[in-house]
Amino acid sequence: EVQLVESGGGLVQAGGSLRLSCAASGFTFDDYGIAWFRQAPGKEREGVSSIHRNDGSTYYKDSVKGRFTISRDNAKNTAYLQMNSLKPEDTAVYYCAAAPTHYTASFFPGHYDYWGQGTQVTVSS
Repeated sequence: EVQLVESGGGLVQAGGSLRLSCAASGFTFDDYGIAWFRQAPGKEREGVSSIHRNDGSTYYKDSVKGRFTISRDNAKNTAYLQMNSLKPEDTAVYYCAAAPTHYTASFFPGHYDYWGQGTQVTVSS
């Protein structure tokens, strides 16, 4: 059974930090690019960051560049999203997702085969 399980969300004050984790199982993790998406109430799901399966290439939504860092540990089948200098507008449910390698730079949700259940991130002002 394919699973992506996010953890690390929570409530933090503006300017604070959180580190999200995404633990994968049931598929060959290092065959897939990994992305983090988020969805705020009443808004569409949007791509935040993605990382290639093994060449280190990373991609970021403009509004999080310089604040968020995506990484992965293929030996642990886990991806991470380090979020610093958080803002109230970062409040959302954060999801990790897996896509075939050639879609790594894409933030189109339809390109992603596997999804986690999400973890809530709330940033208070």
